[in-house]
Amino acid sequence: MTRDLKGTPTGETGLLRRPPRLGEEVYNAIYAQLMSLKIPPGGRISVDNLVRELGVSQTPIREALSRLEAQGLVIKTHLIGYSAAPQLDRQRLEQLYDLRLLVEPHAAARAAEAMSEEAIAALEAIDVEMRSVRNGDARLAYGQFAQSDGTFHDMIALGSGNALIHETLARLHTHVHLFRLYFHARATSDANAEHALIIQSIKARDPQAAERAMREHIERSRTRFMTIFQL
Repeated sequence: MTRDLKGTPTGETGLLRRPPRLGEEVYNAIYAQLMSLKIPPGGRISVDNLVRELGVSQTPIREALSRLEAQGLVIKTHLIGYSAAPQLDRQRLEQLYDLRLLVEPHAAARAAEAMSEEAIAALEAIDVEMRSVRNGDARLAYGQFAQSDGTFHDMIALGSGNALIHETLARLHTHVHLFRLYFHARATSDANAEHALIIQSIKARDPQAAERAMREHIERSRTRFMTIFQL
């Protein structure tokens, strides 16, 4: 008998009877384990163990792992199976931030000029969502924040009107790799305050202020995440 994530029997099997949000819930559960390092970098991922732990069939597990593989969080090796992607090293992290500093402040400046009112409202909604993340499972909450943070920066890149900037940043999967560096609360509280200044500048249609706010956010983010290499 198939059970949902809460362990309740579904009473049915097969794709047509699957609860519509089951796939998303399974994805979020595995994502949270990767982001909070419950599944460590390079660690083997057993589909059978996840089936038992989450109480679902292999199908949504494998679908979720395929999505995570596309994000660069999971690696699938022929005849071996799935494993968590290796962690960023110091050099790669520095390079990532160098690129972000070249691209994202410019994107924020352009977003202040070009972003539609509807898109700005959606950006504010994401910001509210990030501030209200509350979950009894700290790991799941951290994963939810990381997802929303990625969406926040993606929307600004898209709002810049420069498709190449948006595509470049999307391919890097910046935020999923950053938040995997280590599990800590300050990365969320500090980011919320910095995001508020970015939104304020974009709403004011002030390109210089938006560029400055984004640059300061990225530089402070670099300081926060570089501490992992000083522990």
